[in-house]
Amino acid sequence: MIYSLSGRLVHTEPALMVIECGGVGYACRTTYNTLSAVGEIGSEVTVFTVMSVRQDAVELFGFADNEELSCFKMLTTVTGVGAKAALSILSDNTPERFAMLVASGDSKALTRSPGIGNKIAQRIVLELKDKIAREAKADTSGGSALPASAVGNNA
Repeated sequence: MIYSLSGRLVHTEPALMVIECGGVGYACRTTYNTLSAVGEIGSEVTVFTVMSVRQDAVELFGFADNEELSCFKMLTTVTGVGAKAALSILSDNTPERFAMLVASGDSKALTRSPGIGNKIAQRIVLELKDKIAREAKADTSGGSALPASAVGNNA
């Protein structure tokens, strides 16, 4: 498993960045939030990664911070939510906003992300509401990647 990459940003395109580390360019699928955070081509960057190995593909996903990485991992545990849908949601929402939407049960706001219908949005809220509340509670004791402020007093 590749936990993180540090190197020079050599290429970007919508939802993709390439980071050169030791002469090898690693293509990472990513969110628009991460793309805006990593800076210009040629700059030194560090991203946190998740590697997905499937029968037909091996993909690397990169995120600017641990909060976005945690949200991505959490989203992909929901039935019917794959990496593409998770990236879509996290491109439209910061981790804090995503946590607030789920904690407040606002599935309608999640449907604003491309490819996310009402049924999937409701399933995300149903399956993650308790997890996010537990994460926020753990954060108050220093054990979570999601900020407690993201879910207000619901934790």
